[in-house]
Amino acid sequence: MPRALERPHFDWASFRVDVPKGKIFCTLPPHHEFSNVFLTPEEQRMLCEAEPDIFFPVPNKWGEKGATSIRLKACDATTLRSALVMSWRHAAPAKIHPELKL
Repeated sequence: MPRALERPHFDWASFRVDVPKGKIFCTLPPHHEFSNVFLTPEEQRMLCEAEPDIFFPVPNKWGEKGATSIRLKACDATTLRSALVMSWRHAAPAKIHPELKL
């Protein structure tokens, strides 16, 4: 993802857009069983209904706001990239969206 940086987030890795606020678009725990992305509640609902073996809401208040976990072993590269792109677009300012080459 354009301007993506990896930074610690407690004991997890986080991936942020390198702009002044450095908003997180993905987190990865040390066990690497799943990753979390930040979607709208509507996007989350769509993915969880379409691929329940891959996507599930984060089980807390963040999950109610669209934070979504991805079971990495169940997910192919195309599906993972699609979820990461959605999350990145929410974290990145609109002026840098054209930098994303699909």
